[in-house]
Amino acid sequence: MVKQLESPDDFYKLKAEIMAKRDPQRTRIVVCGGTGCLAYGSKKIFELFKKEIAQRKISAEVELKSSGCHGFCENGVIVLIFPEEICYLKVREKDVEEIVSNTIVDKQLINRLLFTDNHGEKITRESEIPFYKHQSQLVFGQNRFIDPKNIRDYIAVGGYAALVKVLSELTPEDTIQIVKNANIRGRGGGGFPAGLKWETTRNAPDKTKYTVVNCDEGDPGAYMDRSLMEGNPHSILEGLIISGYAIGANEGFAYIRQEYPLATENTLYAIKEAELYGFLGNNILGSGFDFHVVVHRGAGAFVSGESSALMAAIEGKAGQPRPKYIRTAVSGIRGKPSNLNNVETLANVPLVINRGVDWYRSIGTKNSKGTKIFSLVGNVNNTGLVEVPMGTTIREIVYNIGGGIPNGKKFKAVQVGGPSGGCIPEQFLDMPIDFDEFSKVGSMMGSGGMIVMDENTCMVDVSKYFLNFLSHESCGKCVPCREGIKQLYKVIERITHGKGELDDIELIEKLSQVIQDASLCALGQTAANPVLTTIKYFRDEYMAHLVEKHCPAGVCRELISYYIQPDKCQGCTICLKNCPVGAIEGSKNNIHVVLQEKCTKCGICFDMCPQRYRAVTILSSNSISPVSLNPLVETKEAGK
Repeated sequence: MVKQLESPDDFYKLKAEIMAKRDPQRTRIVVCGGTGCLAYGSKKIFELFKKEIAQRKISAEVELKSSGCHGFCENGVIVLIFPEEICYLKVREKDVEEIVSNTIVDKQLINRLLFTDNHGEKITRESEIPFYKHQSQLVFGQNRFIDPKNIRDYIAVGGYAALVKVLSELTPEDTIQIVKNANIRGRGGGGFPAGLKWETTRNAPDKTKYTVVNCDEGDPGAYMDRSLMEGNPHSILEGLIISGYAIGANEGFAYIRQEYPLATENTLYAIKEAELYGFLGNNILGSGFDFHVVVHRGAGAFVSGESSALMAAIEGKAGQPRPKYIRTAVSGIRGKPSNLNNVETLANVPLVINRGVDWYRSIGTKNSKGTKIFSLVGNVNNTGLVEVPMGTTIREIVYNIGGGIPNGKKFKAVQVGGPSGGCIPEQFLDMPIDFDEFSKVGSMMGSGGMIVMDENTCMVDVSKYFLNFLSHESCGKCVPCREGIKQLYKVIERITHGKGELDDIELIEKLSQVIQDASLCALGQTAANPVLTTIKYFRDEYMAHLVEKHCPAGVCRELISYYIQPDKCQGCTICLKNCPVGAIEGSKNNIHVVLQEKCTKCGICFDMCPQRYRAVTILSSNSISPVSLNPLVETKEAGK
């Protein structure tokens, strides 16, 4: 039976008890239980480890733990073994018995499960793998040490010490001043200073106030907030409780999108644990401060990430924004002053309280302090969650951490900030990660999505993709956003179909300006960013589509055709067998031909053609005849 903590002394005694029972030299197996690894079967792998340990009767010597996401998701299931910090990647059920037998019992490594670097060398320790080595995981790093359903794990790594300090030593004003002095800027979008937001809410003229953590992360390719809520929910709860104390709120909300069931489950569990131990409820730790948290599950609308739309959803209304003549910090939920912070923003707060303002300000650039978590995805060798100090360059992230572009292809651009961000070209690879620097080149930090694109990416098509996403996600409340994005999409779509006109560039720029200036909320106001940055930095691609009716990257179907080069075709029949519509003619050892009138331009022939032949190529639709190019296919022997 857990005794509820009633004072700071009770907390320090509990922490001492927890630490006394933990032996850092004891063998510990940590199985990643994040969503990515769960998809690879980590739950079953965990159970197999439990069974194997029990059968060998080594439970006293070996501790088994399920943790949150480690970040290197493409290599799941990830298994860590301490104290040696052995990191096994891509672990499957068949590997469990061998890991216990060879590594746990006989202390031998299993080389095939270790990371292999670009030189073919095996790396044993997780911290020495390039993906991790070049990061500074201050916020995200505790995920690997914590069972998200064990509050004692969080306390053992310093959890809730910041809350105890705030409630016992600091006034609400002192707390706000610390956050202001540290210059913690919002990690969910525009980088607004969190301390100013807290101060505005506290000074608003109403006794009832609310504080909210925003986990409605909806950007394509982004999952930073989800992984924090899944893997270390107590760190966000602690930040939320501290914000409640600072602004004078007794109730908080955790807004979690519907598509994040594990984040919801673990957060609800963490709330129950926090209530049981006395970190939530009435008279927390004898301080006289009452605070309660409610989890609200979002309905999956991207626009609900906007503050007023999110608060409308909490009220049970449709998630639609309102004009902010009065900010939500003054009039939010039920008309009461309401503070809203992103998940990552609140996770930074306990770190600042525990380690101090000077420590935090020593990390980052002049106006952007601390670290930032990005989801590094797209055309890059190492994908996953990346946490780096502000000021780190894009090149360092893509090449040192990401391992560069696959297959030796050339870097083309990186899209940062989700649909609200812009496409940053190669010329800015050495630009530092910084809220203000991103704004200068037409992009924004956003929540931290980072999509890397190589030479085979069509930037016009990228614009179309994001406009299509935003067109569907617009709530429809204001005409500039509802109709403007739709019309902008139609113009871009026309260009990708080879039906564009030179005047379309000017039309796009004028439409974009109207949408930016007249839209009700940030969804519409930033919707044109991907389009405008691609026109600015990749205008030649737009001109190729408009003038030459050609897609240089070979992506836009209406502007390309697939052609088999007779001098390279070996008659292997691989393309013929895999074509879903029978648009390829040929036979074994004879040259094959693409029948243009039947081809749907799916690209399977191009993808399946063996790399050693490279017989299938992509040409402009205007450069070849729409019929079979080689009527002598059956009489000409392949390779001759």
